[in-house]
Amino acid sequence: MHILFAASECLPFIKTGGLADVIGSLPREIARHGHQVTVYVPFYRQVQSHFPEKKIVIPSITIPFEYYNRFAAVIDGGKRDGVQFYFIDCPELFDREGVYGTPSGEYPDNWERFGLFCRAVIEASKLLGVPDIFHVHDWQTSVLSVYLRTVYYFDPVLRKTGTVLTIHNAGYQGWFPPATTARLLFPWDIFTMDRVEQYDTFNFLKGGIVYSDALTTVSHKYAEEIQTPEFGGGLEGTLRKRAADLHGILNGVDYAKWNPETDGRIAAHYSIKDLSGKAECKRDLLHAFGASHVKEDTAVLGIVSRLATQKGFDLTAQIIERLAFENIFLIVLGTGEPYYENLFRSLHERFPEKISVRITYDETLAHKVEAGSDIYLMPSRYEPCGLNQIYSLKYGAVPVVRATGGLDDTIEEWDPETRTGTGFKFQGYYADDYLKAVQRALSVFHDKDAWQTLMRNGMARDYSWTKPGEAYLKLYEEVAQRRN
Repeated sequence: MHILFAASECLPFIKTGGLADVIGSLPREIARHGHQVTVYVPFYRQVQSHFPEKKIVIPSITIPFEYYNRFAAVIDGGKRDGVQFYFIDCPELFDREGVYGTPSGEYPDNWERFGLFCRAVIEASKLLGVPDIFHVHDWQTSVLSVYLRTVYYFDPVLRKTGTVLTIHNAGYQGWFPPATTARLLFPWDIFTMDRVEQYDTFNFLKGGIVYSDALTTVSHKYAEEIQTPEFGGGLEGTLRKRAADLHGILNGVDYAKWNPETDGRIAAHYSIKDLSGKAECKRDLLHAFGASHVKEDTAVLGIVSRLATQKGFDLTAQIIERLAFENIFLIVLGTGEPYYENLFRSLHERFPEKISVRITYDETLAHKVEAGSDIYLMPSRYEPCGLNQIYSLKYGAVPVVRATGGLDDTIEEWDPETRTGTGFKFQGYYADDYLKAVQRALSVFHDKDAWQTLMRNGMARDYSWTKPGEAYLKLYEEVAQRRN
C-alpha cells in the first residue's frame, strides 16, 4: 500500500507539540513493514534551515480561491528511513515567524493557509503518486477529507483513495467564519449542522470527522472521553454518530532517542539491571538548575511541559505550599501561556529552596529532567495521549498523573501488597486528590527496596511503535478494502 501523511508539523523539521513526534515516528514504522510512505508538511520558515538549497519537484500548482488564485511549489525533502518527504512552499502563507500565530493570537488567515495546504497535497499527489490512504492529522489537515468527498468527488484518479483522520487534541478544532465555505470553493450545502457547521462557524475538525472513512485518537481512554460533553468540545454528538469508525490507538515513543542506556544527553547511563547511574543523573540535573545544595535523600519532582491550562498547573499552584513542608525539590522546564510562566516564576521567588524554574524549551535539559527526577508530575485536566509519562517510565522517574486519556491507559497504580504497578493516579480534578497522590509516591520513595521495584516495573514496559504500527496497518487495509 501507499500511505500519504499530511500534517502541520513533523520532527526533525518543525515541532510545537506531540503531533510532530508522531509524524516523525509512525511513517517510519509503516515503511519498516515494506509499504510506500510519503509525508507532506508546509515549508515554514523554520523548515527552510534544513534545506538551504531547494530541490523543486513541482514549480507551480494553482490553488483557486473565491476571488483569486494562489500558487504553491513542492520541495523534495528526500528520503529518510524509507519515508519520502515533500514540503508545500507558499511563502506569503508559510514564511512567517510563528507556525500557527503570534503571542497575541492565531493568524486570522489560518483557514487559507491550511486550506491551501490540503488542496496542494491532493494536487501534488496526482503528479507524484496517488496513495491508497490519505492519513490526515488534527484540524489543520481535516479539510483534505472534505475536499476529496466534495470538490474532487468525480475525479477518477481519487475515487478509490481512503482517508483516516487522527484527532490528537479535540480542544483545537479550527473555527472560521461561514464565508470560509465559499472562500475555499466548497458547495454551500455542506454548511449544515450534520456536516461542517458548528455554532455558525465553519469547523475544520468537524468536517474531517464527518467526511473521513475512519477516525482514530491517540489513546483508548481518549476515544471514550471525546464522546462526552466534558472532553468533546461540542463535537461529542458528531463523534458518537461515528463511534463504529472511531478507534483509540495509543501513540508509541521513539526509544532510539529516549532510553537511559544509550541517551547521549544525560550524565550517566543506567538500565533496569543497573540503576547506579541514575544518582549521577540526579546530581547533574540539580547542578544544571542551580540546586546543588539539595541533599541526596530529597525527592526530586520533575515537570517538562507546555505551560497551559490543559496541563493542570492550577492544581500544582494550589498544593505547593503544603508540598513545601515535604522533603522535596521541584524542577520545572517549559514555555507557554504567560499566566503560567509568571505563576511558576512567582513560585520560585516564594520558595527558592524548594523550586527551580526555567521558562524555555531545551531538548537536552528535557532529557536531563527525565533522567534525574525521582518523580514526574502530570496532573493534566485532560491528556489525549501524553508522551512524557512514557519517557518517565523508561527513565525510572515514577509518574504521578491524573487518570485521564493516555495517562490512565499507560500508568498502573502501585499496589504495595503485590508490588505491581508503575506509578500513582488520582481521579477527580481536585487539589487534595493530587496532593494525596504525590504523598503516596513520597511514602514509597523512602522505602528504597519498594521504590526500586516500582522503578523497574515502569522501565520494563514497552510503548514502542511496534503495536500501534500494526494497529494502523490493519485499519488502513480495512479502509482500502471498503473504498474498493
